[in-house]
Amino acid sequence: MGSDPKADPTTMHSLQNTDTATPSEPRTALTLTGALDMDTCSRVTATTDTLTLDGNTLVLDLSAVTFMDSSGLNMLLTLRNRAEAEQGTLELRGLPGQVLRLLDITGTRDLFILAP
Repeated sequence: MGSDPKADPTTMHSLQNTDTATPSEPRTALTLTGALDMDTCSRVTATTDTLTLDGNTLVLDLSAVTFMDSSGLNMLLTLRNRAEAEQGTLELRGLPGQVLRLLDITGTRDLFILAP
């Protein structure tokens, strides 16, 4: 894989549930790294399509994302809609400034559950 952040934009791992408000809710974390753009979003989607969201929370850790364009935003919106349709939840964590600005410019920040 080398040092190219676009080589593999996803690293998946399970996350122990530490949310005391909903202790029975299953959680899966997906850590995204590098750019989320037209070249990489299809790999993220291929990974998330394998996950069962039915009643589960999918946590996307975006703290290592270096850039996100409209393709990345569209991927997040599609995943949010899928989670909602499957009675699941999408939570975004560690959003870098550029990603937050994109959400603000497009008026989509309030559509997502954001965590530090």
